[in-house]
Formats: sequence, C-alpha cells, structure tokens
Amino acid sequence: MDILDTHAYDRRQRRYMLQLSASLYFYLWTPDSPGSIMSAAVKTAPALLLAAAVLSWNGGQSVLGVVGGLVCSAVGDWCLVWPEHFLHGMGAFAAAHLLYSFTFLSSNYSAYSASSSVGFRFLYFILFMIGGGFYIYIFPFLQTAPDSELLVPAVGIYVVLIAVMGALAIRSRHTATLLGSLSFMVSDLSLALQIFKATPPMEYGNALVMVTYYSAQLLIAVGDIKAVENKDDFSKWKRS
Repeated sequence: MDILDTHAYDRRQRRYMLQLSASLYFYLWTPDSPGSIMSAAVKTAPALLLAAAVLSWNGGQSVLGVVGGLVCSAVGDWCLVWPEHFLHGMGAFAAAHLLYSFTFLSSNYSAYSASSSVGFRFLYFILFMIGGGFYIYIFPFLQTAPDSELLVPAVGIYVVLIAVMGALAIRSRHTATLLGSLSFMVSDLSLALQIFKATPPMEYGNALVMVTYYSAQLLIAVGDIKAVENKDDFSKWKRS
C-alpha cells in the first residue's frame, strides 16, 4: 500500500468515525428524560463524540475552534438538564458561539471568504434584523421571568453572538457551515420561545429544538473538516 492509498484509508477511517458519532448522536437522544446524572451524561456524550471525531480528523487545527465549541456545547447540554442552571448553560453556549465565530474567521476558511458585495451585506442586514426583531418580541416575556435583571441583558448579548456567528458563516461560503449555523439559530430561538413562554405550547416543540440542534452541531463539524481538507489540498497544489 503506497502513501496515497494509506492517506485515503486514514480519511475513510476518520469519516467512518464521524458517521458513527452522528449515529450515536441520535441514538443517545433522550429529550424527555428527567434531570439526573444519567440523562445529563447521555445528552453530553454526543457533542463530546463529535469533538473527538473532529480532533481525530483535523488534529490540532481545530482545538481552539470547533472542538472547543463542541466541548462548551457539551457543558451547556449538561447544565440545561437542570432548569436552575439555565444561565450557566446559556453562558456555555455563548462561549461555543464565540469559538465558532473565531473559527469562521480563521485561515481555514479565508480562501472562501465572501466579497463585500451588496448581496452579502443585504444578507447580513436581514440576519441582524431577525435577531433584533426576535429580541424586541421576547423582551416583555424576559421582564416577567425569574432572574429578569440578569436575563434581559444576557439574552440580548446572546442574540448578538449568534447573529454574528450566522453572519460569519455566510461569509465562509461553506454550505455545511452556513446550514449548521442557521440551524443553530432556529434551535436557540425555538428554545427561547418555549422557555420564556412567548408562544403557546408546541406539540413537537422539544423535537424541533433537539433535531435542529443536533443537525447544527453535525453540520458545523462536517464544515470544519471540509474546510481543513480543502486548505490542505490547496497548500499541496501550491507546492507542486
């Protein structure tokens, strides 16, 4: 087996690991389980499995980016099992959005940077309008929630962070990255509407939140793997 065959085999093995992680992601999904150490561990495991898969695939190139974001998300998953730790969970997910945003600005994505055309500026504008409109809509419900003095500014900051992440995902021009970021926004906004009782009870509300959340994490992980692979291929082409 020559070097190229070995390299292809290694990539197939890593791809299999990612697919296995994705399968476990949904197999371990128990959205209606009560707050307990076991249910917290089950909810935390998928993000950690994805982090291990990305780390195995990309090595150290994603440690402070997508891998770190997935680990922060796992912390958030753990906290959200218990309602009294909601603010801690929100803080963990805010850190994940920050790490994802820095990742989308990295050199791994720079070859695909979007131009500053009117079309892209319009998309950024629409994205921030959606975030601002959502915050205005939910603001009265935040004021009546417990810990409103913390929630009002915290949710505002969180909305800005996730809108920035979405805008940078648009800039990256990576389809998986963009779809993952937008799916994350749908998940978070749907969760907020239900948590703060800003919408009537939704029959499949929890399923909507979890499916879009799981899809988001998987797509962002896949997008990062593809970004690193494309960068490596481009570097090899330049040296040839």
